[in-house]
Amino acid sequence: MGMLLLTERAAPGPSAQEKAWAIAATVCDPEIPVLSIADLGILRSVELFDDGGAWPAVRVVMTPTYSGCPAVDTIRDDLYSAFARAGYPSVHVELALAPAWTTDWMTEEGRAKLAAYGIAPPSGRSQAGGHSGAVRLALSVKCPQCSSLNTREITRFGSTSCKALYVCQDCREPFDYFKVL
Repeated sequence: MGMLLLTERAAPGPSAQEKAWAIAATVCDPEIPVLSIADLGILRSVELFDDGGAWPAVRVVMTPTYSGCPAVDTIRDDLYSAFARAGYPSVHVELALAPAWTTDWMTEEGRAKLAAYGIAPPSGRSQAGGHSGAVRLALSVKCPQCSSLNTREITRFGSTSCKALYVCQDCREPFDYFKVL
C-alpha cells in the first residue's frame, strides 16, 4: 500500500497532501468553535493512500485533549463531512493517545483566538515533557476582558475539564481559563 505523510512541518506548495491537511484544518472544536483542530494542536497528521478502492483515501490522526473527551465523536463526524464535501469518499480517522496531548501543542494563533473569544489562553509550559527542577508557582491569570492580573480562581473545573473558572477583581467579569495541561 503506497502512503504519503503530511504533517505541520511539510514543505510549502499546493500538493494534494497539503490540500488534505487544509481540509482537516477547517474542522473546529465543538466546545470552542473559534479554534480549529489544527489551532488546538490535536490534528497530528493527514495521509493520502491507496486502500484498493477510491483514490485517494485519507487517514487522519488526531490526539484528543484527554482520552475521555466527549467532543471526539463530533470532531470525527465533522472530519468525515469536510472530506466528503471535498470529494474524498474514503476517510479513516484514528486516535493517537500517546504521546498525550499538551497545551504546548496549541498554536500562537489559537492562543490569540482564545483570548479574543474571552477565554484566557494557557500561560506557561506543561510538564508533559518531563520538566523537573524548581517548584512551579501559580501565576496570575490575565483577564481576557480588561487585561488585569488581579484575578482569582473560583473553581478548578469550569465549563469543560480543560478549563477553570476565574473572576476578575477589577472588572468583576467571570471568565474561563484554558488550563496548562
